[in-house]
Formats: sequence, C-alpha cells, structure tokens
Amino acid sequence: MLIRNKLILRFMLLVVAIQLCFSAFIYYFNAVSRQQKYYHRLEAKAQLMASLLIRRANLRDEMLRSFRRKDMMTMHDERISIYDVRRRLLYHIGDAPALASNVLYSKVLDKEKFVRFEEGKLETVGLRYPHAGQTYFLFVSGYDQFGNQQFRKLRLLLLVGNVGSLVLIIVAGWYFADESLKPIARVIRQVERITASNLSLRVDEGNQQDEIARLAITFNKMLSGVEQAFESQKSFLSHASHELRTPLTNLLGTLETSQAYDTDLAETKQSIGSAVEEIKRLVALTNGLLALAKADDTSFKRQPVRLDECLTQAMGYCETKYPGRTLKLEFGPLPKELDDAFTVQGNAHLLTTALFNILENACKYSQDAVTVQFGYAKDSILIIKVIDKGIGIAPQEQQRILEPLYRGENGKSMPGYGLGLAITHKVIQRHGGQLHLASRVGEGTTVTVRLPVPRNRMTVSDKA
Repeated sequence: MLIRNKLILRFMLLVVAIQLCFSAFIYYFNAVSRQQKYYHRLEAKAQLMASLLIRRANLRDEMLRSFRRKDMMTMHDERISIYDVRRRLLYHIGDAPALASNVLYSKVLDKEKFVRFEEGKLETVGLRYPHAGQTYFLFVSGYDQFGNQQFRKLRLLLLVGNVGSLVLIIVAGWYFADESLKPIARVIRQVERITASNLSLRVDEGNQQDEIARLAITFNKMLSGVEQAFESQKSFLSHASHELRTPLTNLLGTLETSQAYDTDLAETKQSIGSAVEEIKRLVALTNGLLALAKADDTSFKRQPVRLDECLTQAMGYCETKYPGRTLKLEFGPLPKELDDAFTVQGNAHLLTTALFNILENACKYSQDAVTVQFGYAKDSILIIKVIDKGIGIAPQEQQRILEPLYRGENGKSMPGYGLGLAITHKVIQRHGGQLHLASRVGEGTTVTVRLPVPRNRMTVSDKA
C-alpha cells in the first residue's frame, strides 16, 4: 500500500474514532440528562399527589371524586396508583394502574426516598408514604413523549453528522496527505533523474531543517560517496588496464621479435629472459591485486594477535629486502603491566603485510635511516609511526595516494604499482583502525597507524 493511502486511512480511522467517541459521549449525556429530568418530574408529581390525595383528601371517596382527571394528568400516558400495605389498589388515575411487582415493593420498603424503575416504555417512580399511622405506596408512571422526540432528533442529527463528517474527513485526509508528501514526491522526481552518467546531480535540500530535508542531505552524502567510489573505480580500472597492458605488450613484442629474428641460442635466451621478467611483473601485479581483494574481504577470522610480533616480522622482511637500510625501533608510552599489552583482534598475516608495505615504501624512497615508533596513544589505542627522510609526497597528491594503482609523479621512477598503501589502508580499516599520512616534498613522510585494543588497559606510564 502506498504511503499516501496509509496516511489517509490512519488519519481517517483516528479522526473517526475521536468523532465517534465524542458522539457517544453526547448521546449518553443527553440520554442520562433526559432521563434525570423526567424522573425529577415524576418525583415532583408523586410528592404532590401524596400531599393532595393522602394527606389532605385522606383518600376519602367524596374528596377524590372532586378532583377532575384532566386537571390531575399533566404528562403523556400518565398513571397514578396508590396501594396499601396489603397491596390493595386504593386509587388510580390513567388508563391502567401503575403496576408494581414484589421486587419493587421490597425496594420501596427498604428506602425512604424515591425508587426509579422502567416498565416497558413507561418510566415509573415509587414512594413509601406514611400517614396517620398507615403506610401507603404511591406509584407514578408516564411516557416522556417530548423528551424522546428530541432524543430521536438528536440520534438522526448525530447519524447524518457522522456520515457527512466521514466524507469531509476522507477529503481532508487526502488533501493533507498529498500536501505532506509533496516534498517526498519532489525528491523522488529528482532522484529518478540521477543515473550513472550524471552522478554530479544533487537533491534539493529544502530548508535543511525538517525530516525531508534531512533525508535529502543524507541522500546527497550517500550520493557523494557513490560518486567518489565510481571515480575511484574508473581510476582503478584505467590504471589497472594500463599496468597490465604494458607488460603484456612488452611480452608479446619480445616473443614476436624472438620468433622473427632470433637465429642462435644466445639471442633466444636473451629474449626468453626479457619475457620472464615481464611475466614476473605480471605475477607481482596479479598478486598485488589479489592482496587488495583480500583486504576488501570483511569475513576473515579474527583472533588475538600480538602486534609487536607482526611489526618485528615486517621489519625483518624489510631488512632482508633492503640490507643496507637502517631501521630504528623506539618505544613510546607503555602500560605498567605488559601482559598482552600489544594484543589486538584481527588477522596476523594481513597486519604483517600492511606494516611491511609501510616499511617498504619508507625504505624504497629514502636512503637515510627509517624510524619506527611503537606505543600507546591512550589506554585503548596502539600507535605505530614510520618516519622516513625520503622524497616526500606533493600536497595535491596526498588525497589520492591511497587509491589503488595511483603513484606520485616523483616516485614513478622506482619499481612498484601503487598498491601497497591502498592494501594497507583497507587492512587497517577492516581492523577498526586509522591510517594517517603526513608528508613534505624533499623532507620525508610520516605514516601513522592507530589500532584499537580489545579491552581497556591500565594507565600508561611515561616510559620511553
């Protein structure tokens, strides 16, 4: 069901329920009010008849005959009956005596005031009236013709009013739902115009305050992320195709040349050697792309990992690959208790690969010693800083240096494919950490890794 229809239905049900409750209250209040007023009339008439017929006339026949019936009857279908204690009818006015059952007699006996009850369409009050040592029972009945006519008119009015109001409620619900959903309809029309070919379009954010505006703002932020992802994907595909095409083209050219011109074994071996080098480049690039794909996978098994062991192993790999480079390890603030102080939740192989990529870049682009600082930023954050004094990265390139296959202009002369930092960035993100890079051209680069510790540590000391 459309939201518009849901809003109309809910609005209609809510308003109808309120209206019906209000109508029921009016109906009940008027019914009780009519009944109370009529009973008061009956009680007043009963009190008057008791005073006239019992106290003054003393129920003597000659006195009762002096009362004219048309003067006594003031209500529609009025009936007045007087009984003695033996329930003998002593006097009555009307078409028939006001009937009284044993139960009603007992109720009248138990109370000194009036007893109210209904007999069919007639409403009756009963009164126990003692006089001159005798007890009499007086019953006055009548039909509230005027009150019931007014009450029937009220029922008709409420019925017609509720039916008419239902029509107005439906119209009003449709109008308000339509007005309320117009901003959403506008957002939908704007979103439908946004396709993969024009991701730069944005949704109108309106007043930037209400819920619809907040939805538009959120969608625009998501759209910016999608656009950025599309651009990164396009850049990645462009660089990947270039990086793959170059060694494949070289390999094909080498083999074709060898096939066409190599005439002796030495020339053939030289061509085969060139082809092997190109194949090695392809294998290295493929392995890098596979590592990048693994870094994107969030389903890897997490377990306690000693980050200090990962760092030591990465430094060992780097010293083996760059035997002439000096790596200095410095410890920052550490916990007072070192048991499991460097343990994080994650994958040891991925963390080792990420740290090795950072160290390898530092050694590749710097001829001076590389400094590694290891410690706690605060009780629950482990921090690793890799500082080199190499060629640095230009400010305009630092925003893109973490993209896959992107390389700075001043580093393209060095071997590599621009995958190391991209893989490292994804691995650190998958472990809930942060990677920060600060660099100046000609002065060096500082790469900072922050990783959360799975439980709170004790207060760190200032031990260096």
